[in-house]
Amino acid sequence: MMLSLEHPIGERYFGLRLDTLIRLRWLAIAGQTLTIVIVHWLLAFTLPIGACLAVVALSAWLNLALRLRNPGARRLSDIEAAWLLAYDILQLAALLFLTGGLSNPFAFLFLAPVLISATALSPRTTVLLGVLAASCAAVVGLWQMPLPWSDQVALGNEPELPAVYLAAIWCALAISIAFIGVHAWRVAEETRELSEALAATELVLAREQHLSALDGLAAAAAHELGTPLATITVVAKELVRALPADSPMVDDIGLLREQAERCRTILRTLTSLGGGEAPFDRMPISHILEDVVAPHRNFGIAIEVTLPDRGGDEPIIARNPGLLYGLGNIVENAVDFANGRVDIVANWTDAELSVTVTDDGPGFPPELIDSIGAPYVTSRGRHRWRRDMEPEGDALVGDGLRVGEGLREGLGLGVFIAKTLLERSGAELSFLNRALPAHGASVSVRWPRRAIDISGEAHDRHGA
Repeated sequence: MMLSLEHPIGERYFGLRLDTLIRLRWLAIAGQTLTIVIVHWLLAFTLPIGACLAVVALSAWLNLALRLRNPGARRLSDIEAAWLLAYDILQLAALLFLTGGLSNPFAFLFLAPVLISATALSPRTTVLLGVLAASCAAVVGLWQMPLPWSDQVALGNEPELPAVYLAAIWCALAISIAFIGVHAWRVAEETRELSEALAATELVLAREQHLSALDGLAAAAAHELGTPLATITVVAKELVRALPADSPMVDDIGLLREQAERCRTILRTLTSLGGGEAPFDRMPISHILEDVVAPHRNFGIAIEVTLPDRGGDEPIIARNPGLLYGLGNIVENAVDFANGRVDIVANWTDAELSVTVTDDGPGFPPELIDSIGAPYVTSRGRHRWRRDMEPEGDALVGDGLRVGEGLREGLGLGVFIAKTLLERSGAELSFLNRALPAHGASVSVRWPRRAIDISGEAHDRHGA
């Protein structure tokens, strides 16, 4: 499986499809036109019908021009989209100026362009559009044409709203712009972060699956190439026997036999990669943990794996890349920040299997414990580097939130990826700091045994 991303993970790219803005503006044009027609002809309210329809017609002309000059699938840049949304704010301000300003109940439509910007554009653009909307609301609150009323009310009995009431409407509008804009941006930002983090998870899992598949490919290649190499060896032996001992071709045929034998040796090595202990489809939990721990034993940190004394009912687990990567990331994280020791304790009952990884390092930052495992967790200014890394290597986030290879510093995807992969296997994870006077972090991974144990005994027990 090959995955590709249009942009590097972790970078933020903002913008809107032109087709989306055009469709939204057509909807606004239809609503504005219908409102003007109903107010003027059905309700018999007096309003400058010509000027209002001209303002709406200008938006319709702009929409047609955009549609004719640009393909609908074009994605606007942040600046281009900002200009179009700014026009929508100004167009609404012009309509409100003609129809009563802030006393017009449709004044709250100033929220719409800011909300669109908050969900798709950069925070700076959203703030600028919010300021523009609030400024336009203030202008039409101070200077506007009279609010349309029916002819009977307009004879001198039309109500006049107090200035303090209009000021309150402006304050409510400004607060709504700020609150709804921030909320919409935060929701959209979390959605973007989660989408990119899940894409990174899929990339990591695809890479691990590809590496695991190489074992099988190696075994298949060795099997397929073994027969022709054996044939070459036999033919070379027959040629040596058929030639005189002083023939100049004896040395060449001897070299051919030597190289064929060398190829057979290489293929035997590849076969061992496909049939040794590493790629077993199912392994006891003790072997799984040893596979996970082995790459981290040479970093000067003592790693102790503790298993229960009983061994007859040891869980048998399907060996898969997601499980190995998830546990490996947690162990690596502990090794990165341990002062001298990492303890891995496995325990199991008939109902549950648990693996707890504890280190004697500084522990997790207290302010981040509740959000560990979420994508893009960051604690800038408190970074520490793994002992065997150069600064340009993989980045770490906070006190131990490791970032996968090739990702930017400060993203915190490592723990998120590990947590996601382990949860796919049915696990629950908890992140804690050790109780005083001890220090360090503790990560516990727990599975229902029926979800992880594939031994025959477990299946019999579950069936019973």
